[in-house]
Amino acid sequence: MAGHSQFKNIMHRKGAQDAKRGKLFTKLIKEITVAAKQGDPDPSKNPRLRAALAEARGHNMPKDNIDRAIKRAAEVGVGDDYVSIRYEGYGPKGSAVIVETLTDNRNRTASEVRAAFTKYNGSLGETGSVSFLFSYVGEIVYPETIAPFDPMFEAAVEAGAENLEAHDGHYLITTHADDLHHVASALSAPYGDPLQAKRIWVPEALLTLPPDDAATLAKLIDVLEDNDDVQTVYTNVALPAQGDDV
Repeated sequence: MAGHSQFKNIMHRKGAQDAKRGKLFTKLIKEITVAAKQGDPDPSKNPRLRAALAEARGHNMPKDNIDRAIKRAAEVGVGDDYVSIRYEGYGPKGSAVIVETLTDNRNRTASEVRAAFTKYNGSLGETGSVSFLFSYVGEIVYPETIAPFDPMFEAAVEAGAENLEAHDGHYLITTHADDLHHVASALSAPYGDPLQAKRIWVPEALLTLPPDDAATLAKLIDVLEDNDDVQTVYTNVALPAQGDDV
């Protein structure tokens, strides 16, 4: 699972520019606000909010930003209209792309996502058109410095995780999607909040595209990730890390 990790992909991209960091914070704040609005504002009673807060802290979001996002959820009308919509489509050479959004305007988001696919030699498909090429799982991330491998592995398995791998200085813990919050809660007692605890789409197999097509797909993903309504983008193509040659 480690080579397919969305967390690894985020890490590769996240050193980008201040503008990219601002976009990331905007998306995290939106998720925190919606999670608090649609559930209990107390993180201990709201697994989705707890996961959103863990990810925000993992990306070093200032505590003031996090507190403001939770307080905003109490405001009338804030976050009421947001809905989660998943788009699926094809990039160059039939590559698969999944786009998860959180939007207050379905028509705007659908139009912008479709336009991005069209511009970069892709096409938007129906729901389910490519998701069968992925597994939907939970992923929990801790720094390796938190504990030695063996006790961490034992704790993860005892908590109900499927697997744990060490990669690039991090532990990547895989769970069934439905078990994510239970496992994360169990591990947070001895090890504190994880850097990330979220459900992700993991490709069953990775494709390799010719350089020109890979570059086009990378541009499509960049445009989608730059959209304020888009929370996360997944693909089944092995793309190079940012700064590498495509």
